[in-house]
Amino acid sequence: MILITMSACTQNNTIKSNTMNYTKLTPEEENVIINKGTERPFTGKYYKTFDKGVYVCKRCRKPLYNSSDKFASECGWPSFDDEIKGAVTRKTDADGSRTEIICNNCGAHLGHVFIGEHLTQKNTRHCVNSISLEFIPASNEEHKTDTAILAGGCFWGVEYYMMKSKGVISTEVGYIGGHKNNPTYEDVCSHTTGHAEAARIIFDPSIISYEDITKLFLEIHDPTQTDRQGPDIGDQYRSEIFYLNDDQKGTAEYLIDILNQKGYKIATKLTKATTFWKAEDYHQQYYSHKGSTPYCHKYVKRF
Repeated sequence: MILITMSACTQNNTIKSNTMNYTKLTPEEENVIINKGTERPFTGKYYKTFDKGVYVCKRCRKPLYNSSDKFASECGWPSFDDEIKGAVTRKTDADGSRTEIICNNCGAHLGHVFIGEHLTQKNTRHCVNSISLEFIPASNEEHKTDTAILAGGCFWGVEYYMMKSKGVISTEVGYIGGHKNNPTYEDVCSHTTGHAEAARIIFDPSIISYEDITKLFLEIHDPTQTDRQGPDIGDQYRSEIFYLNDDQKGTAEYLIDILNQKGYKIATKLTKATTFWKAEDYHQQYYSHKGSTPYCHKYVKRF
């Protein structure tokens, strides 16, 4: 588990391409995923698949749908009545007749969503092309997860970059390192609880390592600043790695030592993780919902 804390801020910064590695697509996959084509009905490999597991984006491997939300609609394509929170974006087609669904992480075309058919209690049908998906069975031993908790300024910015990384399954922001139970945003901003704004990252270690996530963390904020990040000033905006075990601590120490040897005066603290308190809903995936980008975080290559 990794915990990162950062402040809430905005500016047009673009994450480096090496943090967003897409799967190479075949011409047939490109026709659907990039050019918004549609596979022939009743031909997709997942049309009749109902095993337990998770469906991820074929292009970027971000989780999109749980198997528990898949149902038999007899429409000819895989159907889901719900998506993983924050994973799918809806857009009205150019002709205004249908609502397209795309991967919120990479923009891959998935299919269309239909409301009001009364096929399930949720009254929603995500009609998805099998070719846009990859299925990870629940029994797949490679699909184990790990967690990281990192603080580096406004947690909006940290989460923004982390959720775009290949191998990251989910993210959430919250508070850690203080002495009050269940603190609110107002409590933390009062500078009386000792909490840092942080991001909790769930990731697939077979795709991205804790070391790679920590490297990215040390490159998307300024780890030489103390109790601030850009214009955001206060102890809640400090740079701190909340490690969950000795392996994580050792990895963080190793990376910080590399940067110190390069001449950086690293202020990032290393602290054993305590209780992580999830922040209010309006803070979660803030920039994705607002359609904007961080202004106090940007990618700077340091390793």
